[in-house]
Amino acid sequence: MRRVLASLILITAFVVAAATAHAFLLMDPSTWNWPQYDWGSFKLQDPNSWPLIPVPEVATDPNGGVTYGILPVWLFTDNKHEISGILAPDINANSTLGPGGNFRYLAYPSADTQWYTVAGAQETIARKVDLDYQTGREHKNWWSFEGRFFFERDPTERFYGSGNNSHQGNQTNYTTEQLYGEAIAALNLSEKVQVSLMERPRYVRIQTGGFTSVPDIHALFPNQKGINGGSEVLSQMMVQYDSRDSVDIPRSGTLGRLYYGVADRRFGSSVSYNRFGGELRQYYTVGQRITFAGHIFNEYEPAGNEMPFWSQARLGGEDSLLTDQETLRGYGVGRYIDNNLFVMNLEMRTRVWERDVFGTHGILELAPFAEAGRVAHQMGYDPFTDLHPVGGIGFRGIAEPFVVGYVDLGWGGEGAAIFSGINYPF
Repeated sequence: MRRVLASLILITAFVVAAATAHAFLLMDPSTWNWPQYDWGSFKLQDPNSWPLIPVPEVATDPNGGVTYGILPVWLFTDNKHEISGILAPDINANSTLGPGGNFRYLAYPSADTQWYTVAGAQETIARKVDLDYQTGREHKNWWSFEGRFFFERDPTERFYGSGNNSHQGNQTNYTTEQLYGEAIAALNLSEKVQVSLMERPRYVRIQTGGFTSVPDIHALFPNQKGINGGSEVLSQMMVQYDSRDSVDIPRSGTLGRLYYGVADRRFGSSVSYNRFGGELRQYYTVGQRITFAGHIFNEYEPAGNEMPFWSQARLGGEDSLLTDQETLRGYGVGRYIDNNLFVMNLEMRTRVWERDVFGTHGILELAPFAEAGRVAHQMGYDPFTDLHPVGGIGFRGIAEPFVVGYVDLGWGGEGAAIFSGINYPF
């Protein structure tokens, strides 16, 4: 089983690497506006004269603790003064995990094709390699493809027990070591309607975490399903309708998805289960500056007590990743875990400042948000009862047409949480 899983992951990694290399070779260097800096033009009071953007890092993550550092950012633009690439390495220190750093390169050769490479580590346990390549994003041709290779050791993970009423006092820490490859092939029936198939072989191990101030998961939950890790080969089919005006920075339109996925012991998984669900995203613009963005997600896993906790629906954190995690920004990643999940999110994205900076057009956006969600073990639950409400505000820096950087501050029933990163939460 391990050999089959490893072979599938290596095949996916090869496809992602080959596709990324192919995209790089097809890029036309004559269209790049490489930073050619004239130090004589440097003026401290004029950011447009700086050779790079020095971004200070100060983050307080509910799971990861306090991190501080410096992130120098180089922007590469094309002849239209639109960003074609971002180089953003950083050096940082975490209050528990010690010093570390990351390498990041994000490429935007066109609206239809994008790819990125991320790798990083901390002194204590943490490691990460993430490669992703996407093409056919605008659905203008008959097919689309995404390939991803992902490896991590994340020592910041938290587990409070399964269920919607899991108690904060049962907080435990652990390290997730996982390796997976993901390939999504899609048939575009039109620019708005798509049918896709995803294959994702995944290897998971659960180890001792990096925070000795929090009990280890093996001490409080020694009999939890999936405590020793496992493997899965997830096959998932999805039907999608997308009328948004932009994949990356939407201001109007609808995204609707329905999906069904299955993992089976007969095909390399250590557990058998199936899942199904759907999501709806709606965008509506008022005037030139305000966009209302709404999101509803619902997932069911009729697996009883057979699901390992690392495959169950996860609610909490800043990202909406379909079957893997859903956004609830008053809590840390994976705060609530169980078989079934419901969440709804609403933002009022308001553009408050625009200016040409660092060779491209920049926009500052404020986004007050409200959201609420819950998990459940049985399928027959009421999704609108016992919700965990969250409110907050987001600060976003936008470089059209592709790039959004964010800092989101949320308040939930267990205090405040601060998140930062790239791309909208949904």
